[in-house]
Amino acid sequence: MTLTSPSPPFEGALATTTAAPSYPSKKELLSVLPTDLTTFNPRKAWGSLAMSVSLSLAAVGIGTTIPLTLTAIPLWVIYAAVTGTIAMGCWVLAHECGHNAFHPNRRIEGVVGFVLHSTLLVPYYSWARSHAVHHAHCNHLEGGETHVPPRASSPQGQAMEHLQRKLNRRLFGIISLFNHLIIGWQIYLFSGATGGEDYGFPTSHFWNGAPFTNGKRELFPASFRHLMVRSNLGLIAMIMLLITAGSYFSPLRILCLYGLPYVVINIWLTTYTWLQHTDRNIPHFSDETWSWSKGALQTVDRPYGGILNLLHHGIGSTHVCHHINSTIPHYNAWRGTALLRQRFPDLVRYDSTPIPQALWRIATTCGTVYQDATDQAFYYRTSKDDKPQMECCG
Repeated sequence: MTLTSPSPPFEGALATTTAAPSYPSKKELLSVLPTDLTTFNPRKAWGSLAMSVSLSLAAVGIGTTIPLTLTAIPLWVIYAAVTGTIAMGCWVLAHECGHNAFHPNRRIEGVVGFVLHSTLLVPYYSWARSHAVHHAHCNHLEGGETHVPPRASSPQGQAMEHLQRKLNRRLFGIISLFNHLIIGWQIYLFSGATGGEDYGFPTSHFWNGAPFTNGKRELFPASFRHLMVRSNLGLIAMIMLLITAGSYFSPLRILCLYGLPYVVINIWLTTYTWLQHTDRNIPHFSDETWSWSKGALQTVDRPYGGILNLLHHGIGSTHVCHHINSTIPHYNAWRGTALLRQRFPDLVRYDSTPIPQALWRIATTCGTVYQDATDQAFYYRTSKDDKPQMECCG
């Protein structure tokens, strides 16, 4: 059975939808997921960590045998793709630590998450904080965090509209892919790009003093400063380790061994988060219409296949469940996803579009959002082509 989710009209008009769905309360959503889903299974948790870490180390070990020659460039490309894809599993488990979904001992969990994320040059505590804000205000234009689209009436939205009109669809899509997948993660960490309107611009994951304090509310309050410094120290230690290794071996060797997979990891990260929260029929809400359950249910599960779901611990295929209760460990999220789809088959989103096709559709069409005259939510402007189909999960 296939449901055509409410979708905006053709290009150039404001979005209109069918009758707005009736959303359950936060309590009703949480009640679908039994408390035993948050029970930790040490064998599965440590087994997942051992798999991701050991495979990552093995891949890097193989990389040390690749020569630094022009003829070896194809081997380095393969190495980067494989190693970065494998190491993304470590990223996901560190993210799980930040949600207190890895281990019942918070100290052990904090050490695991801090080491994993610092190794991948992620400010562990700072990102865990901004990510918690994202979960608390999902698809909220003012209070949300990450992948918050600009309104068409805003200066940023008007600039993007101008760019979209000036460029053809293909060129706009290429620029959008580059901005998101290649440089988007770093720009977000350093300046808070795609953050919620209330936090102002810029914000920074590395410092919460001036000039990063010009919003209506603080993304990182003053009391968070010590954890931000701790995150920074982890990054400095990792950078010093890379510099030392570069001086001992060679900068080029370390650049290839570490830098190339690092780019691929970031591509996976932004691909997942972008596709989880963006598509042309997904509404975003302002203060007047947002609720926690509305926002959480705009998340999309997508088909990444068995191998990627194994390596990445199901992060892209069980993300709706993760937004309903982020303390559920990844190995229990599959059961939680099934329960949510059974209870709310018309609300739990799943898009069967192949990932490359979905990514291109979003890159070429999702720019700014317009307010819907019927439900007052905000939708991307769309065209006649490639209307996404969100499938019923019952």
